[in-house]
Amino acid sequence: MESSRLAPTMVVMSDISRADVAHLARLARLDLKEAELDDYAEQLDAILDAVKRVSEVAAEDVPATSHPVPMTNVFRDDDTRECLPRDEILAAAPAAEDDRFRVPRILDEEA
Repeated sequence: MESSRLAPTMVVMSDISRADVAHLARLARLDLKEAELDDYAEQLDAILDAVKRVSEVAAEDVPATSHPVPMTNVFRDDDTRECLPRDEILAAAPAAEDDRFRVPRILDEEA
C-alpha cells in the first residue's frame, strides 16, 4: 500500500463455515434446514468478500457521501399570505356546522 493511504480499519474475515451459520442461526433463533446451512454460508461469504473489496478501495482522502450527485433543497420559501375568508370556504363545502366542515361520523363513539 502507498504510504499516503491508510489501511482500512475494518477487518473482514472470509470463509464462513456451516458451523458459523448454524451458530448464528441458533443465536437468531432461526430454524434452518441442513441444506440451507451451505447456501447461507456461501451467500454470507460472498457478502463479506464484497465488503472486503469496498474496504480495500476506500481511502481517507475520499469524503463520505450519501448520494452520488450533489443535492440541493428545491423547496420554496415559506411565505405567509392572505387566505380565503372562512365564510367563502364554508359556502363551498357540502356541509358546515359551527364554522367547521361537517363530515360523516365513522366511529360509534360519543363526542
